[in-house]
Amino acid sequence: MVRNLRIRVDHNICVGNAMCETFAPNVFRLNDDRQSEAVDPSGDSEEKIREAAENCPVSAITVEDADTGEQLFPRSSRSPRLAAKGATTDGG
Repeated sequence: MVRNLRIRVDHNICVGNAMCETFAPNVFRLNDDRQSEAVDPSGDSEEKIREAAENCPVSAITVEDADTGEQLFPRSSRSPRLAAKGATTDGG
């Protein structure tokens, strides 16, 4: 099943090197300020979109499941099961 994705690019940290366009060229484009924008969240596979986010040198890309709100990338440091109980994975 194909997920409906929400993709955000933090323009406060994006440096516009366009690695995301290399991995998911149908999703990302550089705007007039030479910063990445997600122009079509369904333009490439989820795998390619995650790969684009993982290869962003400044970690400016966030990928979420648009229907559930689950953050797919970057993964939270808290597992969903532990987060539901209020515990952390760092021993706290």
